[in-house]
Amino acid sequence: MAPITAAGLPVPQRVAVVGAGMVGLSTAWFLQEHGVEVTVLDREGVAAGSSWGNAGWLTPGIATPLPEPAVLKYGLRAVLSPSSPVYVPPSADPKFLKFVTGFTRNSTMKQWKKAMGSLVPVNDLSLESFDLLRDGGVPAETREAKSFLASYRTEAERVTLLEEIEHIHAAGQDIEFDALTGDQARAIEPSLSDEIGAAILLKGQRFIDPGTYVHALADSVRARGGKIMDAATVADIRDTGTGVVVTTAEGSVEEFDAAVLATGAWLGKLARQFGVKNVVQAGRGYSFSVAIDHVPNGPVYFPAQRVACTPIGDRLRVAGMMEFRKPEAALDQRRIQAIAEAARPLLRGADLDNRQDEWVGSRPCTVDGLPLIGATKSPRVFAAGGHGMWGITLGPVTGRLLAETMVTGKQVEQLKPFDPMR
Repeated sequence: MAPITAAGLPVPQRVAVVGAGMVGLSTAWFLQEHGVEVTVLDREGVAAGSSWGNAGWLTPGIATPLPEPAVLKYGLRAVLSPSSPVYVPPSADPKFLKFVTGFTRNSTMKQWKKAMGSLVPVNDLSLESFDLLRDGGVPAETREAKSFLASYRTEAERVTLLEEIEHIHAAGQDIEFDALTGDQARAIEPSLSDEIGAAILLKGQRFIDPGTYVHALADSVRARGGKIMDAATVADIRDTGTGVVVTTAEGSVEEFDAAVLATGAWLGKLARQFGVKNVVQAGRGYSFSVAIDHVPNGPVYFPAQRVACTPIGDRLRVAGMMEFRKPEAALDQRRIQAIAEAARPLLRGADLDNRQDEWVGSRPCTVDGLPLIGATKSPRVFAAGGHGMWGITLGPVTGRLLAETMVTGKQVEQLKPFDPMR
């Protein structure tokens, strides 16, 4: 007879994980650490969603709640502009309006501080969780961001991030930094233009090529006996009282002991029937890659423009935008152009007119900026999503703590603020 968890159920031996992005595959990998047999199902394939074209930052030091007072400063006219870094299209959809209302309500300093305090304990474990994957045989490395530069035109622009770092420190999150002049920043990173007059060098952060890394994680799951099913669109999950039956649109029907929903911006479609009422809205990000005369040694960030740049191979990935729209909507070329124009005066030697790998992906955003991790009203169905911009940074620690929760039946302390039923 299988051991019994603190929740009074047998320890799951076979688990279905729906979603083959960083969060889903990390959960599968850490379940395998506990001896659980896993099957990962994805409607497209590994890293097909927001895990591929994002900036690839592993930055627990600045992993903060997305709803923040700065969002309110944009004003209605700004967020309705297609060139705005935060874009909210006009919509009469009730779910979307509910999300925008809740998001706005949480964009206060009081709510930000509360949410930040909830993120600190998982931020503290995030890089260690990547190290556990490495030590466990995942054939991909994280890179130390030796020159992670947040760059500004003026010292006045820089004040916003310096104040945010003070609030981050006050919440208990450690992050070391140096304030630099423009000349000091260019001495470290020659790809910065003469327009840059001030910068902040962020220390202790890392970065990856996210698509390559997630595929390596998938390879490790397979090598340890896991099964990954591409083109498997999960249409229904049913709790039978002794297990869960997972049915795909392609006709597969299989029973498991438990299931994990890690479907990113589509989380609500399957989670709603299990009592998860939080709206998960797609906050779409865009990216492309360009040739540049001097490939930076680490990430370059332009906070005032909300543009994130990461060296990927011999090219520079340029990413940005927070576009609240349906996840399946087509790529909007205006967003790509807006990012290119925002970055153009700030980068030296970047061929921003000869772009490759143009991409849009949907970050799963919640109204309070906190993910949904843990059991639903069914003790056999678990949610793992809603990380906003931090699914890459927090994917492994999410999988690690959720796997522990599932095999013990006891909610891990660090996950209590992220209860999907809140």
